Amino acid sequence: MSNSTSEKIPKELFEPASTDNMDNELIAKPQLSFMKDAWLRVRKNKGAIISAVILLLVIIMAAIGPHISHYDAYAQDVTKSNLPPKIPGLEKLGIFDGKQEIGGVETDVYKQQNVKEYYWFGTDSLGRDLFSRVWLGTRVSLYIALLAALIDMVIGVGYGLISGFKGGRVDNVMQRILEIISGIPNLIVVILMLLILKPGIISITIAMVITGWVGMARVVRGQVLKLKDQEYILASRTLGAKNSRLLLKHLLPNLSGVIIINTMFTIPSAIFFEAFLSFIGIGLQAPRASLGTLIEDGYQTFQFLPHLMFIPCIVICIILIACNLIGDGLRDAFDPKMRD
Repeated sequence: MSNSTSEKIPKELFEPASTDNMDNELIAKPQLSFMKDAWLRVRKNKGAIISAVILLLVIIMAAIGPHISHYDAYAQDVTKSNLPPKIPGLEKLGIFDGKQEIGGVETDVYKQQNVKEYYWFGTDSLGRDLFSRVWLGTRVSLYIALLAALIDMVIGVGYGLISGFKGGRVDNVMQRILEIISGIPNLIVVILMLLILKPGIISITIAMVITGWVGMARVVRGQVLKLKDQEYILASRTLGAKNSRLLLKHLLPNLSGVIIINTMFTIPSAIFFEAFLSFIGIGLQAPRASLGTLIEDGYQTFQFLPHLMFIPCIVICIILIACNLIGDGLRDAFDPKMRD
Protein backbone atom coordinates (compact mmCIF):
# COMPACT_ATOMS: atom_id res chain seq x y z
CA MET A 1 0.00 0.00 0.00
CA SER A 2 1.18 3.55 -0.70
CA ASN A 3 1.92 6.06 2.01
CA SER A 4 -1.06 8.23 0.96
CA THR A 5 -3.60 5.60 2.04
CA SER A 6 -1.91 5.09 5.37
CA GLU A 7 -2.15 8.77 6.32
CA LYS A 8 -5.08 9.70 8.50
CA ILE A 9 -7.16 12.77 7.70
CA PRO A 10 -7.83 14.88 10.82
CA LYS A 11 -11.45 14.72 11.80
CA GLU A 12 -11.40 18.44 12.66
CA LEU A 13 -11.61 19.14 8.96
CA PHE A 14 -15.08 17.57 8.85
CA GLU A 15 -16.48 19.73 11.64
CA PRO A 16 -18.69 22.70 10.62
CA ALA A 17 -17.11 26.12 10.85
CA SER A 18 -17.90 28.05 13.98
CA THR A 19 -20.36 30.87 13.45
CA ASP A 20 -21.11 33.86 15.58
CA ASN A 21 -24.85 34.32 15.93
CA MET A 22 -24.37 38.03 16.56
CA ASP A 23 -23.19 38.48 12.97
CA ASN A 24 -26.64 37.45 11.75
CA GLU A 25 -28.15 40.50 13.45
CA LEU A 26 -25.81 43.00 11.82
CA ILE A 27 -27.32 45.36 9.21
CA ALA A 28 -25.10 45.69 6.17
CA LYS A 29 -26.42 49.14 5.22
CA PRO A 30 -27.58 51.99 7.46
CA GLN A 31 -31.30 52.29 7.98
CA LEU A 32 -32.96 55.01 5.90
CA SER A 33 -36.05 56.95 6.83
CA PHE A 34 -38.64 57.71 4.18
CA MET A 35 -37.55 61.33 3.88
CA LYS A 36 -33.86 60.46 3.68
CA ASP A 37 -34.54 57.82 1.05
CA ALA A 38 -36.52 60.39 -0.95
CA TRP A 39 -33.68 62.91 -0.64
CA LEU A 40 -31.18 60.38 -2.01
CA ARG A 41 -33.39 59.95 -5.07
CA VAL A 42 -33.96 63.69 -5.47
CA ARG A 43 -30.20 64.19 -5.41
CA LYS A 44 -29.90 61.98 -8.50
CA ASN A 45 -32.28 64.25 -10.41
CA LYS A 46 -29.93 66.86 -11.88
CA GLY A 47 -32.78 68.96 -13.26
CA ALA A 48 -34.37 69.34 -9.81
CA ILE A 49 -31.05 70.17 -8.12
CA ILE A 50 -30.08 72.76 -10.75
CA SER A 51 -33.56 74.28 -10.55
CA ALA A 52 -33.30 74.49 -6.75
CA VAL A 53 -29.95 76.30 -7.04
CA ILE A 54 -31.36 78.72 -9.63
CA LEU A 55 -34.44 79.38 -7.49
CA LEU A 56 -32.19 80.04 -4.49
CA LEU A 57 -30.19 82.57 -6.54
CA VAL A 58 -33.43 84.29 -7.57
CA ILE A 59 -34.48 84.52 -3.92
CA ILE A 60 -31.09 85.99 -2.99
CA MET A 61 -31.29 88.53 -5.81
CA ALA A 62 -34.81 89.50 -4.77
CA ALA A 63 -33.45 90.22 -1.29
CA ILE A 64 -30.29 92.14 -2.23
CA GLY A 65 -30.92 93.14 -5.88
CA PRO A 66 -32.53 96.56 -5.23
CA HIS A 67 -29.57 97.49 -3.00
CA ILE A 68 -26.90 96.48 -5.55
CA SER A 69 -27.80 99.00 -8.25
CA HIS A 70 -27.73 102.04 -5.87
CA TYR A 71 -30.75 103.49 -7.71
CA ASP A 72 -34.14 104.09 -6.15
CA ALA A 73 -36.73 101.93 -7.90
CA TYR A 74 -39.33 104.72 -7.70
CA ALA A 75 -37.09 107.71 -8.50
CA GLN A 76 -38.06 109.31 -11.84
CA ASP A 77 -35.68 111.13 -14.20
CA VAL A 78 -37.13 111.73 -17.67
CA THR A 79 -33.71 112.82 -18.96
CA LYS A 80 -32.64 109.17 -18.62
CA SER A 81 -35.78 107.54 -19.98
CA ASN A 82 -35.84 104.45 -22.21
CA LEU A 83 -32.16 103.63 -21.85
CA PRO A 84 -31.13 100.15 -23.09
CA PRO A 85 -29.18 97.78 -20.82
CA LYS A 86 -25.50 98.58 -20.25
CA ILE A 87 -23.28 96.38 -18.07
CA PRO A 88 -19.63 97.17 -17.26
CA GLY A 89 -17.23 94.69 -18.84
CA LEU A 90 -19.81 93.14 -21.18
CA GLU A 91 -20.00 96.33 -23.23
CA LYS A 92 -16.56 95.51 -24.69
CA LEU A 93 -17.95 92.24 -26.01
CA GLY A 94 -20.61 94.04 -28.00
CA ILE A 95 -23.52 92.98 -25.76
CA PHE A 96 -25.34 95.10 -23.19
CA ASP A 97 -23.33 98.07 -24.45
CA GLY A 98 -26.07 100.69 -24.29
CA LYS A 99 -26.60 100.77 -28.04
CA GLN A 100 -30.00 100.69 -29.71
CA GLU A 101 -31.17 100.70 -33.31
CA ILE A 102 -32.95 104.00 -34.02
CA GLY A 103 -34.21 104.67 -37.54
CA GLY A 104 -32.16 101.76 -38.88
CA VAL A 105 -28.94 103.16 -37.37
CA GLU A 106 -27.25 101.66 -34.31
CA THR A 107 -26.90 104.50 -31.81
CA ASP A 108 -25.14 104.77 -28.45
CA VAL A 109 -28.08 106.13 -26.46
CA TYR A 110 -25.98 106.77 -23.36
CA LYS A 111 -23.55 108.95 -25.32
CA GLN A 112 -26.40 110.65 -27.15
CA GLN A 113 -28.15 111.61 -23.88
CA ASN A 114 -24.85 112.32 -22.10
CA VAL A 115 -25.46 109.65 -19.44
CA LYS A 116 -22.32 108.41 -17.68
CA GLU A 117 -23.98 105.94 -15.26
CA TYR A 118 -24.58 102.28 -16.01
CA TYR A 119 -28.12 100.89 -15.92
CA TRP A 120 -27.76 97.10 -16.04
CA PHE A 121 -31.33 96.43 -17.22
CA GLY A 122 -31.93 99.88 -18.69
CA THR A 123 -34.66 102.33 -17.68
CA ASP A 124 -38.36 102.69 -18.41
CA SER A 125 -40.25 105.59 -19.95
CA LEU A 126 -40.05 107.58 -16.70
CA GLY A 127 -36.33 107.00 -16.22
CA ARG A 128 -36.72 104.51 -13.37
CA ASP A 129 -34.06 101.83 -12.95
CA LEU A 130 -35.43 98.56 -14.35
CA PHE A 131 -32.93 96.39 -12.44
CA SER A 132 -34.26 97.55 -9.07
CA ARG A 133 -37.88 97.34 -10.19
CA VAL A 134 -37.50 93.78 -11.55
CA TRP A 135 -36.19 92.47 -8.25
CA LEU A 136 -38.84 94.38 -6.30
CA GLY A 137 -41.42 92.73 -8.56
CA THR A 138 -39.78 89.37 -7.91
CA ARG A 139 -40.34 89.94 -4.19
CA VAL A 140 -44.07 90.16 -4.89
CA SER A 141 -43.98 86.87 -6.81
CA LEU A 142 -42.06 85.16 -4.00
CA TYR A 143 -44.54 86.55 -1.46
CA ILE A 144 -47.38 85.04 -3.50
CA ALA A 145 -45.46 81.72 -3.64
CA LEU A 146 -44.98 81.70 0.15
CA LEU A 147 -48.61 82.67 0.69
CA ALA A 148 -49.85 79.86 -1.57
CA ALA A 149 -47.67 77.34 0.27
CA LEU A 150 -48.90 78.49 3.70
CA ILE A 151 -52.55 78.44 2.63
CA ASP A 152 -52.17 74.91 1.26
CA MET A 153 -50.31 73.70 4.35
CA VAL A 154 -52.63 75.24 6.94
CA ILE A 155 -56.14 75.48 5.49
CA GLY A 156 -56.05 72.86 2.74
CA VAL A 157 -54.31 70.13 4.72
CA GLY A 158 -56.33 70.77 7.87
CA TYR A 159 -59.66 70.78 6.04
CA GLY A 160 -58.83 67.63 4.08
CA LEU A 161 -57.59 65.77 7.18
CA ILE A 162 -60.74 66.48 9.18
CA SER A 163 -63.10 65.79 6.28
CA GLY A 164 -61.53 62.48 5.33
CA PHE A 165 -60.92 61.27 8.90
CA LYS A 166 -64.39 62.06 10.26
CA GLY A 167 -66.30 60.73 7.25
CA GLY A 168 -70.05 60.24 7.27
CA ARG A 169 -72.25 63.29 7.73
CA VAL A 170 -69.35 65.59 8.63
CA ASP A 171 -67.53 64.69 5.43
CA ASN A 172 -70.72 65.11 3.41
CA VAL A 173 -71.35 68.63 4.73
CA MET A 174 -67.70 69.69 4.34
CA GLN A 175 -67.59 68.45 0.74
CA ARG A 176 -70.74 70.38 -0.15
CA ILE A 177 -69.10 73.53 1.22
CA LEU A 178 -66.00 72.70 -0.82
CA GLU A 179 -68.07 72.34 -3.99
CA ILE A 180 -69.68 75.74 -3.43
CA ILE A 181 -66.28 77.41 -2.92
CA SER A 182 -64.71 75.68 -5.93
CA GLY A 183 -67.60 76.86 -8.09
CA ILE A 184 -66.54 80.49 -7.56
CA PRO A 185 -63.62 81.45 -9.86
CA ASN A 186 -60.68 83.28 -8.32
CA LEU A 187 -61.11 86.15 -10.78
CA ILE A 188 -64.69 86.75 -9.59
CA VAL A 189 -63.52 86.82 -5.97
CA VAL A 190 -60.82 89.39 -6.81
CA ILE A 191 -63.33 91.58 -8.66
CA LEU A 192 -65.67 91.40 -5.65
CA MET A 193 -62.77 92.39 -3.40
CA LEU A 194 -62.25 95.49 -5.57
CA LEU A 195 -65.71 96.70 -4.52
CA ILE A 196 -64.58 96.63 -0.90
CA LEU A 197 -60.81 97.17 -1.06
CA LYS A 198 -58.45 99.00 -3.39
CA PRO A 199 -56.70 96.98 -6.12
CA GLY A 200 -53.51 95.54 -4.74
CA ILE A 201 -51.83 92.73 -2.93
CA ILE A 202 -54.41 92.63 -0.14
CA SER A 203 -57.30 91.81 -2.48
CA ILE A 204 -55.20 89.08 -4.14
CA THR A 205 -54.28 87.67 -0.72
CA ILE A 206 -57.93 87.51 0.39
CA ALA A 207 -58.95 85.85 -2.89
CA MET A 208 -56.28 83.18 -2.46
CA VAL A 209 -57.28 82.59 1.18
CA ILE A 210 -60.90 82.05 0.09
CA THR A 211 -60.34 79.73 -2.88
CA GLY A 212 -56.65 78.81 -3.14
CA TRP A 213 -56.71 75.74 -0.87
CA VAL A 214 -59.52 73.75 -2.50
CA GLY A 215 -57.28 71.50 -4.61
CA MET A 216 -55.04 70.57 -1.70
CA ALA A 217 -58.04 69.77 0.52
CA ARG A 218 -59.46 67.34 -2.05
CA VAL A 219 -56.13 65.56 -2.53
CA VAL A 220 -55.54 65.19 1.21
CA ARG A 221 -59.09 63.96 1.82
CA GLY A 222 -58.71 61.27 -0.82
CA GLN A 223 -55.44 60.06 0.70
CA VAL A 224 -56.89 60.04 4.23
CA LEU A 225 -59.86 57.94 3.09
CA LYS A 226 -57.38 55.42 1.70
CA LEU A 227 -55.08 55.35 4.73
CA LYS A 228 -57.42 55.56 7.70
CA ASP A 229 -58.47 51.89 7.42
CA GLN A 230 -54.90 50.57 7.22
CA GLU A 231 -53.74 48.02 9.80
CA TYR A 232 -51.39 50.35 11.66
CA ILE A 233 -54.20 52.88 12.17
CA LEU A 234 -56.56 50.19 13.49
CA ALA A 235 -53.83 48.84 15.78
CA SER A 236 -53.08 52.27 17.17
CA ARG A 237 -56.78 52.92 17.71
CA THR A 238 -57.12 49.58 19.50
CA LEU A 239 -54.28 50.54 21.85
CA GLY A 240 -56.21 53.65 22.86
CA ALA A 241 -54.68 56.36 20.67
CA LYS A 242 -56.71 59.55 20.48
CA ASN A 243 -57.85 61.08 17.20
CA SER A 244 -55.35 63.90 17.49
CA ARG A 245 -52.50 61.41 17.77
CA LEU A 246 -53.78 59.39 14.82
CA LEU A 247 -53.92 62.53 12.71
CA LEU A 248 -50.60 64.08 13.71
CA LYS A 249 -48.42 61.02 14.37
CA HIS A 250 -49.69 58.50 11.83
CA LEU A 251 -51.65 60.08 8.98
CA LEU A 252 -49.85 63.40 8.53
CA PRO A 253 -46.32 61.92 8.20
CA ASN A 254 -47.59 59.45 5.59
CA LEU A 255 -49.16 62.33 3.67
CA SER A 256 -46.00 64.49 3.69
CA GLY A 257 -44.92 63.41 0.22
CA VAL A 258 -48.30 64.19 -1.37
CA ILE A 259 -48.49 67.53 0.45
CA ILE A 260 -45.02 68.67 -0.63
CA ILE A 261 -45.56 67.64 -4.24
CA ASN A 262 -48.92 69.40 -4.59
CA THR A 263 -47.58 72.51 -2.88
CA MET A 264 -44.72 72.77 -5.37
CA PHE A 265 -47.19 72.55 -8.25
CA THR A 266 -49.52 75.11 -6.65
CA ILE A 267 -46.79 77.76 -6.35
CA PRO A 268 -46.30 78.36 -10.13
CA SER A 269 -50.03 78.72 -10.75
CA ALA A 270 -50.31 81.22 -7.88
CA ILE A 271 -47.39 83.30 -9.23
CA PHE A 272 -48.91 83.30 -12.71
CA PHE A 273 -52.30 84.28 -11.24
CA GLU A 274 -50.80 87.38 -9.61
CA ALA A 275 -48.88 88.32 -12.77
CA PHE A 276 -52.03 87.93 -14.86
CA LEU A 277 -54.09 90.14 -12.52
CA SER A 278 -51.40 92.83 -12.50
CA PHE A 279 -51.13 92.63 -16.29
CA ILE A 280 -54.85 93.28 -16.83
CA GLY A 281 -54.83 96.08 -14.27
CA ILE A 282 -56.68 94.65 -11.26
CA GLY A 283 -53.60 93.52 -9.33
CA LEU A 284 -50.87 95.82 -8.09
CA GLN A 285 -51.20 99.39 -9.26
CA ALA A 286 -48.61 101.94 -10.37
CA PRO A 287 -46.13 102.96 -9.15
CA ARG A 288 -45.84 99.64 -7.25
CA ALA A 289 -43.66 97.15 -9.09
CA SER A 290 -44.53 93.53 -9.79
CA LEU A 291 -43.52 91.29 -12.66
CA GLY A 292 -47.05 91.57 -14.04
CA THR A 293 -47.04 95.39 -14.05
CA LEU A 294 -43.55 95.46 -15.59
CA ILE A 295 -44.66 93.11 -18.37
CA GLU A 296 -47.72 95.30 -18.98
CA ASP A 297 -45.54 98.43 -19.19
CA GLY A 298 -43.12 96.71 -21.56
CA TYR A 299 -45.98 95.41 -23.70
CA GLN A 300 -46.96 98.96 -24.65
CA THR A 301 -43.52 99.73 -26.15
CA PHE A 302 -42.53 96.20 -27.20
CA GLN A 303 -41.80 97.07 -30.85
CA PHE A 304 -39.33 99.82 -29.95
CA LEU A 305 -38.00 98.77 -26.51
CA PRO A 306 -38.32 94.97 -26.32
CA HIS A 307 -36.00 94.68 -23.28
CA LEU A 308 -38.65 96.31 -21.06
CA MET A 309 -40.86 93.26 -21.60
CA PHE A 310 -38.26 90.55 -22.19
CA ILE A 311 -36.40 90.95 -18.88
CA PRO A 312 -39.38 90.54 -16.48
CA CYS A 313 -40.72 87.77 -18.73
CA ILE A 314 -37.43 85.89 -18.46
CA VAL A 315 -37.41 86.24 -14.66
CA ILE A 316 -40.96 84.96 -14.23
CA CYS A 317 -40.31 82.10 -16.68
CA ILE A 318 -37.22 81.09 -14.68
CA ILE A 319 -39.26 80.99 -11.48
CA LEU A 320 -42.12 79.01 -13.03
CA ILE A 321 -39.86 76.48 -14.79
CA ALA A 322 -37.69 76.00 -11.69
CA CYS A 323 -40.72 75.34 -9.47
CA ASN A 324 -42.17 72.86 -11.98
CA LEU A 325 -38.88 70.96 -12.33
CA ILE A 326 -38.48 70.80 -8.55
CA GLY A 327 -42.05 69.52 -8.31
CA ASP A 328 -41.31 66.84 -10.94
CA GLY A 329 -38.22 65.76 -9.01
CA LEU A 330 -40.12 65.54 -5.74
CA ARG A 331 -42.93 63.59 -7.40
CA ASP A 332 -40.47 61.03 -8.77
CA ALA A 333 -38.76 60.79 -5.38
CA PHE A 334 -41.89 60.36 -3.25
CA ASP A 335 -43.80 58.10 -5.66
CA PRO A 336 -42.97 54.46 -4.79
CA LYS A 337 -43.68 53.40 -8.39
CA MET A 338 -40.74 55.53 -9.55
CA ARG A 339 -38.18 53.66 -7.43
CA ASP A 340 -35.14 52.65 -9.43
